[in-house]
Amino acid sequence: MFKNGVTSVANSPCQGPAFMAVKEDDIAAVENMIRGNRCVTVKEVASLLDISVGSAHHIIHDELKFRKVFARWVPKRLTPEMKERRVDVCQELLCRYEADGEAFLQRIVTGDESWIHFYEPERKQQSMDWCHTSSPKPKKVWV
Repeated sequence: MFKNGVTSVANSPCQGPAFMAVKEDDIAAVENMIRGNRCVTVKEVASLLDISVGSAHHIIHDELKFRKVFARWVPKRLTPEMKERRVDVCQELLCRYEADGEAFLQRIVTGDESWIHFYEPERKQQSMDWCHTSSPKPKKVWV
């Protein structure tokens, strides 16, 4: 370009449009697709809607403000009934300890159980979900 007489080192305006054309129909379709299946990938969205991967990525991240997050692992997910039952058992054990004292503790037998079963965990990519910036993080229960 210097041979052609250009002496400026500043960036010159680029030729052609530098924006993405995104239709409102595509945005609505992508949002419905993600809300229907939060594990869908950008490539799947692009192929199902017949749009480019870049356009699908732009719609998901910039227009809809979705992001992929991994589920947070929690040891157990207890129902309110299960929590109430645990409290009742603990109160019963405390009452028995107050009544019998150390003799009650001497009668407790503990042990360790090993349960082995076949479990094929899902890969990290399979557990990813699309979440909006205002939505809470998903949780998965340990098996």
